[in-house]
Amino acid sequence: MVFDKKISAAPLLLGAAALIFPFFADVHFPLLGGKTVAWVEDAQSCWLLFGALFTLFYMRPGSLEEGSRQFWLWSVVWWLTLFGRGISWGRDYFPEGPKMVFRAISVVLIGTLVLAFFFSPALRRNVAERFRHERLPLWTMVVVVVTFLISDTVEHHRLLAPLFLHHHAWQDLIEELYELPFMIGLFLIAFAMMKHEKTAESGVRALRRADEAPGY
Repeated sequence: MVFDKKISAAPLLLGAAALIFPFFADVHFPLLGGKTVAWVEDAQSCWLLFGALFTLFYMRPGSLEEGSRQFWLWSVVWWLTLFGRGISWGRDYFPEGPKMVFRAISVVLIGTLVLAFFFSPALRRNVAERFRHERLPLWTMVVVVVTFLISDTVEHHRLLAPLFLHHHAWQDLIEELYELPFMIGLFLIAFAMMKHEKTAESGVRALRRADEAPGY
């Protein structure tokens, strides 16, 4: 794995936001009877769905070569799985719906992720190739990992939770706020990979056009 160590504005802004979140409890940021948390959760869901749709339409996996096609379709399913988990597989919006339907949705999405990886040699090769050679934004990855760990720490009241949770009443809000830079950072990492692949594709197409051009 190759890391791009250049510091860009995105991880700086996300990191600054992460430093501010714990003080929401100190200033008694309005919870509005749970509505604020619900709005943050809705924003997360919209972002995850956007990640799936953007990946699908920007990369157009059906037009890609073997390996890349499976990888980006797999990525779309990852976004949809995160989206589904965020809305409890639809239970948040249809609480009276049959539990078996929600269970089936989770099984299909998670099963697709697992089975695709184990039964698609092209996907496994592509993932391994990217793991070895993909250039990834180091500081965005740091923000993603750190904010995920903080969110988990707040949710489960782990040892360092008091550093980030200054008042128990704001637990749900702080937990959800820390998931925002995590999700945004995930998309930025994926988008960096998309741009790298698009640039490589453009170079290949230019070489092919040069080879096919009539000589003089």
